[in-house]
Amino acid sequence: MTILDGLATSKQIKNEIAVEVSQLVAAGKKRPHLAAVLIGDDGASLTYVGSKVKSCEEVGFKSTLIHKGSETTEAEILAIVDQLNNDDDIDGYILQLPFPKHIDEHKVLMAVDPDKDVDGFHPENIGKMALSLPCFLPATPAGIIELLARYKVPTEGKHCVVIGRSHIVGLPVAILLQRNTYPGNCTVTIAHSRTKDLKALCATADIIIAALGKPEFVTADMVKEGAVVVDVGITRVADASKKSGFKILGDVKYDEVAPKTSYITPVPGGVGPMTIVSLMRNTLLAMKNRG
Repeated sequence: MTILDGLATSKQIKNEIAVEVSQLVAAGKKRPHLAAVLIGDDGASLTYVGSKVKSCEEVGFKSTLIHKGSETTEAEILAIVDQLNNDDDIDGYILQLPFPKHIDEHKVLMAVDPDKDVDGFHPENIGKMALSLPCFLPATPAGIIELLARYKVPTEGKHCVVIGRSHIVGLPVAILLQRNTYPGNCTVTIAHSRTKDLKALCATADIIIAALGKPEFVTADMVKEGAVVVDVGITRVADASKKSGFKILGDVKYDEVAPKTSYITPVPGGVGPMTIVSLMRNTLLAMKNRG
């Protein structure tokens, strides 16, 4: 069993990005600039955005954080998006979700300039991805693909079951894994809440991507010997024994599943760090695309 160490891999990729940024700046190019928009005070979002800002510093990017209160109106957010779309110094930006309930997330995401959509959520980028055209790939699916590639995990001809059909992870990673490339060439099944006999289906999988947001949902009896398991889940669960008052669990019951696998991602330290470096790579690409 090999642990797919996203933390170590992400550090390697950050070093690669930092070298490229220093070379670009030495050649007279601008320093890549990533902005993040955070509305409200969701604890997980604050932590995640903080990690992104820190990563920007580590690779030599400029970063800007726009943090507004939960009472911010939809019109005010749209005005911020318009400002970022037209700011030539900003190469890319992210809108940290979820928004407060009074905000129409779809309407705001549609207003993002696709050329600055480094989260890869805009329909223009999703459509290009589906057609295997150059685009910004959604950060988490791109991170998963990169992790599989760095560890040379075999994917061709494999049966991959993706548990979860979200537009952020499930659907995009399914599209990427069936492409005629490496990593790819999988036969992909997307499973969800209406899938019948999910346990039996998962037991046929060579690769399982667990992205449904239910802690420790995937158990050992759902996984065949030698399977590859990628755990995208990250849920805070109350734990009085922890100083923070909570512990982090993935969608996979790691201790009992890991011994059956050929490769597995831990939580934390697996997919999460790869998501952030994928965002960094998209931002660097956005800067180069802008000339």
